[in-house]
Formats: sequence, structure tokens, C-alpha cells
Amino acid sequence: MKIGITCYPSMGGSGIIATELGIKLAERGHDIHFITSNIPFRIRKPLPNITFHQVEVNQYAVFQYAPYDITLSTKIAEVINEYDLDLLHMHYAVPHAVCGILAKHMSKKDIKIMTTLHGTDITVLGYDHSLKNAIKFGIEESDIVTSVSQSLAKQTNDIIETAKEIVPIYNFVRENEFPTKPKQLTEEGQRLKSCYGIKPNEKVLIHVSNFRGVKRIDTIIDTFAKVHASLPSKLLLLGDGPELMDMKQKARDLDIEDAVLFLGKQNWVSEFYQISDLVLLLSEKESFGLSLLEAMKSGIVPIGSTAGGIKEVIKHEETGFLVDIGDSTTASEYALKLLTEPKLYQDMQTRMLEDVSKRFSSDLIADQYEYYYTKMLEGNND
Repeated sequence: MKIGITCYPSMGGSGIIATELGIKLAERGHDIHFITSNIPFRIRKPLPNITFHQVEVNQYAVFQYAPYDITLSTKIAEVINEYDLDLLHMHYAVPHAVCGILAKHMSKKDIKIMTTLHGTDITVLGYDHSLKNAIKFGIEESDIVTSVSQSLAKQTNDIIETAKEIVPIYNFVRENEFPTKPKQLTEEGQRLKSCYGIKPNEKVLIHVSNFRGVKRIDTIIDTFAKVHASLPSKLLLLGDGPELMDMKQKARDLDIEDAVLFLGKQNWVSEFYQISDLVLLLSEKESFGLSLLEAMKSGIVPIGSTAGGIKEVIKHEETGFLVDIGDSTTASEYALKLLTEPKLYQDMQTRMLEDVSKRFSSDLIADQYEYYYTKMLEGNND
């Protein structure tokens, strides 16, 4: 198949999944065309069957804002015609699905369109009355719509009030990108811990996000403070965003500043997973939680909140623990239990790795997307 993919090329979960899916499909022999504003950051080297088409947006005095949507639609239409694409896979209803629909009309080709919903396009933009109808249009004019969790599919139906069927297809991680950590820390892992001043006897908790308020990093720091009071430990916070300075102040206020390491954005997150013992994702809103799955694939037992898709990723008391939103006390109790009871940790880790392999493998998810691509091309969208 000749597939055009449009996504945000940044480090966010939607861009990562769109890129990794494209790479996986290219490895299976499909002809993949990324139509984006920049090269997706997960594409680190030339890859067979992958072509990148850059959307260059010029600024014109007549426009108050650069016309990204129109420029993107035009570029997609050009690629449809020039490369005779079979289908488009748009990640995000707004603006990408709407741009894909416009491009379809511009190209005058009966190209099929799949739209994948990732969360922000629904849970944030969906509440904006000025965008709700555009989101609904993007969804209903797509041939097939998928979401990254059952929770998001339900939320979409509730917020957007669409009758369109939304098919949940989970996110995945490419296995070679996130190897399962060995039982004994490697020399490289020892060097990394030493580099950041982490002592051999200290347990390591980790969180990766964009530091927005919905990620509830305040709850993570509160949880860690309780753990740290009972156990030598460090908290690694990877990422950057609007909550960063407030969270640094919170760590100072709790007198744990030296134990909380704010490491900023990192391209090679997997290396930090290799030295970590627990991953925390205690968000108040979360459509899936890709960073959670990446950590679990690396062998790190998770503690998550019951928000959104997190409870679909973690099976409570089987592959990790779930707590109510904002409940740092219970989260810290679970953390201490896992960190001080090796057999509990190992048993849960074994079940977790089996479950990740069974439900979130790259082959399984790629198979599901290929199945729905084929249905679209055959004209069977039911």
C-alpha cells in the first residue's frame, strides 16, 4: 500500500506512535510518505520505503497567522497525485483530518482516510465550542476512525456527540527501542547512575511528561517525598513544560530538592528506564500513557492513576497498581511495598512483561492497522 501519514513531528505521544507505525509498515514493504512540518524526531537515519515531504509555511502580510492548514492541505493533495497514494492516515482530528479531507477534494481522487484520535484533540479541543463542529466534521468525513484507548472512544462519543463508530487500537512500543533491562545493572547503567549522583543503594523512581497541570506532577512529588522519608531514593523527572518552575519550588518546600532530579527533555529516554525501579503516571487526564508503556516494556513496574486509558494499560494488582487521582498516600504505600518486597516486584514484573508482549506488541498493533486499511480500500468500513 502507498500510505500518506500526517502527524506532529515532535516528542509527543501522537507523533511518536505515528512515526513508529510508519517505520513498522515500511519494514513490511509498504510505501510510506510522511507529510509534516519537519522530519519526525524518531526517524534518525535514512530508511527504505520512507519518503518525507516537508510542509513549508510562509508568512504573508495579508494573514494575521501563517496559513498552516491550507499549506498542509495543498501539500497532501500534491503527494496524493504525484505518488498515487492509496490512503491517508491522519493523526488528530483537528487540524489533520480536516486537512486530509480538503486535500482529498483538491486532488480529485477517491482516496481513503483513516483518522486516529490521541486525546488532546478531544479532551481539550473538544470542549472549545468554536472547534467542536470542526472536530465532528473531521471524524464523520473520515472512512475509519480509531482511538488509542476504549476510554478515549467513549469520551469522544460523549463530548463530540457523533454516531461514527470509533475503533480502539492501542499504542505500542517498538521492541528494539525499549529493551527489557537485565536483572543486574550493566556497567553503562552504573556509569549513568554515577553521573547523576545516584548511589548504588538508592532506588530510582521515574516520570516522563510534558509537565502540564493535568500530569499532576505535584502528586508525584508528594508520593516521592513519602517514599524518600522511609527509603534511600531518587526521583527522575524527564521533560519540560509550564509546571516546571512550580514543581522545582515544591521540591524545595518539601526539602527534597537534592533527591529530585529535573533532567529536562531527553531523546534517549530508554537509557534512564534501564536504571529505574518504578514508573509513576498519576495524571488527572490521560488517553493512554505511552511513556508508561515504554517503561513497562523496559521492565519497570508501574503505579498509575485511574484516569482515562491508564487503567487499560495497568491491570491493578496484576501488572502494577492503580490509585485514585491525587492519592499520594496510597501511591507511596504501594511504592514502598514494591521496593521492599523483591518477590512481589519480580512476580508482578513477570506478569507485566507477559501482558505487554501479549496486548501491546508492535506486530499485533500493526496487524490491526493493516486490517482496517484493507477494509477501507475494499470499501467495507462497517
